[in-house]
Amino acid sequence: MAKQLYQLQEIDLELKSKEQVLRQIASQLGESQALVRMRDKLELERQHLEELKRQQHSLEWEIDDLVTKLTTAEEKLYGGRISNPKELTSLQHEVDGLKARRNQLEDELLEIMDQVEVATLSVATLSNELKTMETEWDSQQQRLSAEMEQLKTTLSDLEHKWELLSARFDSQAVELYQKLKKQKGEAIAKVEQGVCQGCRISLTTIEMQRARSGSLVQCSSCGRILFVA
Repeated sequence: MAKQLYQLQEIDLELKSKEQVLRQIASQLGESQALVRMRDKLELERQHLEELKRQQHSLEWEIDDLVTKLTTAEEKLYGGRISNPKELTSLQHEVDGLKARRNQLEDELLEIMDQVEVATLSVATLSNELKTMETEWDSQQQRLSAEMEQLKTTLSDLEHKWELLSARFDSQAVELYQKLKKQKGEAIAKVEQGVCQGCRISLTTIEMQRARSGSLVQCSSCGRILFVA
């Protein structure tokens, strides 16, 4: 009987191992935090790019407006229709001011255009990185899902095997096994060279003889059921 209980324990240990793997897989399924962070990063960069483009367009419109005003002012200044020196001086100051403002805005526009170029490249780079991550993530999720289904099938088979094997024992033997399993983790201890592998204590001659008989014999030291291979 000890041999069969040892086989039952081996099934239990395999069940425990598979269940642990199943939990690990389950923890990896679902949305990836790395993907979430990458999407957030890309969204922030896109918003930054859109803001830069708005600034660029605003500067372009302001420059266009200034150019129109400057053209009108220069036509008045150089058109010959105005001869009043004071009025001509005032117009010259206006033209100079408009040109200075235009030059300032053009410098700002060039700087913004450089930033737009950098941000556009950054968005494209992040988009490609995100696509790569999503492809890898999808592949991983499919693989993990397949592994999970396979594990569930294996666990179901092991549980069925456990039920069939445990049905061979009387209720007292199963109760003792479950009690020791709960207390010590492993209910059955293998005996090797006269030593209980559960507590590493040498068995007495009488314990060895009884254990070899195959009956349920508990180690006098650790209380586990002894199994001699």
